[in-house]
Amino acid sequence: MTTDTTTLPDADDDTKRRRFRMPRLLGSATDITAILILIVVVFAVLDPRSFFTPQNFTQILINAALLLVMAVGATFVLITGGVDLSVGSVLVFSGVIAGKVMEWFGSAGWGASIAGIVAALLAGTAWGCVNGLVITKLRVPPLIATLGSYGAAQGLAQIITNGNDMKNIPTELVDTIGFGRIAGIPILVIIAVLVAVIGGLILWATRYGQRTYAVGSNAEAARRAGINVDRHLLKVYAVAGMLAGLAGILSYAKFGTTTLAGHATDNLNVIAAVVIGGTSLFGGVGTMIGTVVGTLIPATLANGLVIVGLNSFWRDFAVGIVLVAAVYLDQLRRRSRK
Repeated sequence: MTTDTTTLPDADDDTKRRRFRMPRLLGSATDITAILILIVVVFAVLDPRSFFTPQNFTQILINAALLLVMAVGATFVLITGGVDLSVGSVLVFSGVIAGKVMEWFGSAGWGASIAGIVAALLAGTAWGCVNGLVITKLRVPPLIATLGSYGAAQGLAQIITNGNDMKNIPTELVDTIGFGRIAGIPILVIIAVLVAVIGGLILWATRYGQRTYAVGSNAEAARRAGINVDRHLLKVYAVAGMLAGLAGILSYAKFGTTTLAGHATDNLNVIAAVVIGGTSLFGGVGTMIGTVVGTLIPATLANGLVIVGLNSFWRDFAVGIVLVAAVYLDQLRRRSRK
């Protein structure tokens, strides 16, 4: 049996590493943050009365919340050098499983709501584990493994529901998570921010985060250092699946339906947000701050374009340009290090 005997730095060295990691963490997100600020300034100048308001900024955050939850998991996956194309379908599948469980509990009351939340998290985690096992044990490349999961999860959700959206959701779940607010802040946004903060702390300040970077930088070197790479990858994909499951129950609460056909492009949007935020497609590089900013850019673009009277399809064009530019700059940085 393989044991995880990772050799880590002593306390003094680890303290020094963390002391100097924060400036690098903030610096890596500086450029993309400047782009976000520029976008906000442009739309604020074009239509300040409609765009530059607290209500509109709150709406942008609501629109970005589900994407951010999935993007946190995708950040870990991409840092390991992998990719997960299944998150949108896992979201739908988890929402369907939650809906079936809540129906079994009568679709009313907090008992049914809690059962549905647990079911969504377990369903997402289980699918993430399947992805991880296929990648680590069957040695199927992550791109193919998760692309297969994308179709399988979506198809299974359609089979379970016979292609019909489920709408039997407890009103308690809709009124609190879906539309509830605390101190004027939507609960959806609070949950997304908490997920991002916890994910950022884990990535920055724990051995799990260090091992994630190590695996993405050089999997063979990490293995020789004592890291059980396969087990770590399994955990990473399980967490990504769990967060997709969380997004599934959040989506159900937000829309009041399973939205079977509404998440076909979530996988690409999530990857685009994470890469735009500075996470390298080649692994070993990425920050949660960058992911948060990268998630806000598409949401801000879509909102601003509608306000100024342009077709929101221009958002996809702009995000595509920024995505290609982000990957190109990442390649330049990698070449400069050699």
